[in-house]
Amino acid sequence: MQIAVLGAGVIGLSSAYYLNRAGHQVIVIDRHGEVATETSFGNGGQLSYSYVAPLAGPGVLSKLPAWLTRRDSPVRFRPFVSAEQWLWCLKFLFACTQRRCKLTTSELLSLSFASRALMHQLVRDEPTLDFDFQHSGKLVLHRDAAAMQGAIDLLDFQRSLGCEQEALSADECVALEPALAHVRERIVGGIYTRSEDTADCHRFSKGLEAILRARGVRFSMNTRIDALDVAKGGHIVARSCGRALEADHVVVAAGAGATHLLQPLGLHVPVYPLKGYSLTYPLGPQSIAPTLSVTDFSRKVVYARLGDRLRVAGMADFDGYSLKLDPSRVAALRAEVAALFPQVVADHAEGTEWTGLRPATPRGTPIIGPTRYPNLWLNIGHGALGFTLAAGSAALLTGWIDGKPDQSLSNLFSLV
Repeated sequence: MQIAVLGAGVIGLSSAYYLNRAGHQVIVIDRHGEVATETSFGNGGQLSYSYVAPLAGPGVLSKLPAWLTRRDSPVRFRPFVSAEQWLWCLKFLFACTQRRCKLTTSELLSLSFASRALMHQLVRDEPTLDFDFQHSGKLVLHRDAAAMQGAIDLLDFQRSLGCEQEALSADECVALEPALAHVRERIVGGIYTRSEDTADCHRFSKGLEAILRARGVRFSMNTRIDALDVAKGGHIVARSCGRALEADHVVVAAGAGATHLLQPLGLHVPVYPLKGYSLTYPLGPQSIAPTLSVTDFSRKVVYARLGDRLRVAGMADFDGYSLKLDPSRVAALRAEVAALFPQVVADHAEGTEWTGLRPATPRGTPIIGPTRYPNLWLNIGHGALGFTLAAGSAALLTGWIDGKPDQSLSNLFSLV
């Protein structure tokens, strides 16, 4: 079958990869001239298979005042006169229960563990794919004793779901990651997960593009999809500049742009953008920087070593569809780096700035699979977990299209 994949980010390219492996003729379509120029360009660099708990959690309501008033809050809400934004927020608040959070975490772990196995297999199968992939392990730092105890209390639940984690004292954290020695007195401990990876999502996407082109996958770049029209038999046709694009099936992997693209079809998917920020610092041979993947829990900032660079990412702004970079948010992120890894900032004070839109659902679960239109498929709504879940989501989608959906996962993430 000929399949058109709309979107050339990590989700669209991963979808194209597994569809091509299954024997389909694939064309990837994107409005930009290069692949992975938006959300997949500068993400956090962590493949956090065991850390997929949704933003919607039981403690959210108590944090709302700070989110609404503090400019340096990890999560910031900028209200608009927008029914789309407020409806998303209402659904998000309804998802902020302990029961829903645990259920969502369990569902996401099922997909993330499948994705981990597939990513490791992909690395073995594609030796030319060079994207700074490392089995780095991940250390989540805690500065507050109550927060640390809460994380310890969750260990049994996480282990019951297949996570292999251990609680470390502050001294053990420093022994594991010596770059933290100067902040020893500011941390109370951490949770270490040996199985986590780090990698460069943009380099991964560019590498997949090269592999796909070599295997006959076509790319139609600088091509904007104007509309999805309903043709005979209820089949969907994608149109660009008034021209129908030939395809037996259409896969929407358009990130935050999927919502408005699907609305005219009566498909109201609950996907809304959360703006995130990152900084990328070059590292010299003497730079004191982490080799582990590190997450500062209270600040909600992540650090990932990508070869000779350090990627720092954080923030979640409910700020509509604007890609305008807010200098105050970048300054807040830079201040976090200076506090935790000061030599990185001393060596390279600025770092390369980036902002992008994470396409999130209120519950935190992506939407993968069929729609009520027989040839229209979705792979959207991954939030901050796009890179982590990309391989598993693409394989799940391919199974759906081939009529062999993974029964353990297909009912968890489909729209229908």
